[in-house]
Amino acid sequence: MMLDHVATALREALVRVEAASSTAELRAAETELLGKRGPFAQFKAQLGALASPADKRDGGRALNEATQRVSAALAARRADLAAAERAIQLEAERLDLTEVRIAPRRGHAHIVTQAWERLEDVFIGLGFQVAEGPEVETDWYNFEALNTPPNHPARSEHDTFYLDYGTPGSTLLRTHTSPVQIRVMQTLTPPIYMVMPGRVFRNETADATHLAVFHQIEGLVVDRGITLAHLAGTIEAFTKAFFGDGFTSRLRPSYFPFTEPSGEFDIRTPRGDWLEIGGCGMVHPNVIRAGGLDPEEWSGFAFGFGIDRMAKERHGVGDVREMYSNDLRFLEQF
Repeated sequence: MMLDHVATALREALVRVEAASSTAELRAAETELLGKRGPFAQFKAQLGALASPADKRDGGRALNEATQRVSAALAARRADLAAAERAIQLEAERLDLTEVRIAPRRGHAHIVTQAWERLEDVFIGLGFQVAEGPEVETDWYNFEALNTPPNHPARSEHDTFYLDYGTPGSTLLRTHTSPVQIRVMQTLTPPIYMVMPGRVFRNETADATHLAVFHQIEGLVVDRGITLAHLAGTIEAFTKAFFGDGFTSRLRPSYFPFTEPSGEFDIRTPRGDWLEIGGCGMVHPNVIRAGGLDPEEWSGFAFGFGIDRMAKERHGVGDVREMYSNDLRFLEQF
């Protein structure tokens, strides 16, 4: 009698499994058929009440085979339903990217980034290495170590962004990349041939040639027997490597607290006109001492100029603010 009941329950279970139209419905059917309250669990509980050992053996075998067939049918139906539901989900989430009629154009580096990378390449070709430093600096690195003490009149030339951190006036956004010179001298043993590009900050009113946030690149050479002639030769080599053989350079006397003697350097274009580029000079002995070196043993020179201005002059941009307007009509020209 039990064998007939098990066979009937098996047929009904297989029909129930095949009729399931979703994985959720199939899970409910699995719980009802193979759960603790399902028909096969009830048959198992009734095995002990059978009269003979043979009936128990035959009933157990039939019950085990029926349970395995139901489990196999559930697994097969689950795989079919999951695949169908996955296909429906993928179709709903599909994006038709073939509707783009114009092939997308690749972007390119910003005009200032192009100048930055080209300057690095030129100086690396001249035997320099590249160093970087923090944009948030201490007053000591930004001013005092560069021979600019608190009462020095040159500080009035820098409208500085000070930060509300630590002792008032002790932390600031660097006004030039020169602090990296000190960090390099404190870290490396000469000879040092290094350029230091980076972003700097000054509280200036924006106009055609000035921004509050701009970019500089500094060069530092520290070695034995370095003279002003080495500085002039390096500036000339850079001028020809960056601008071309038709350009030349000159030095003019100037003043900076961190160099002595100091100068401005200009370049002459093939048309014969002169263009001011940046400042330079022999590293002041006090700056060499601040870097942890002996100025009696080591000498050096430094130079620096604005990367934004180099890009502006190289491409004939009339207003430096145009380079940061995010106007694609302007940016796509370079």
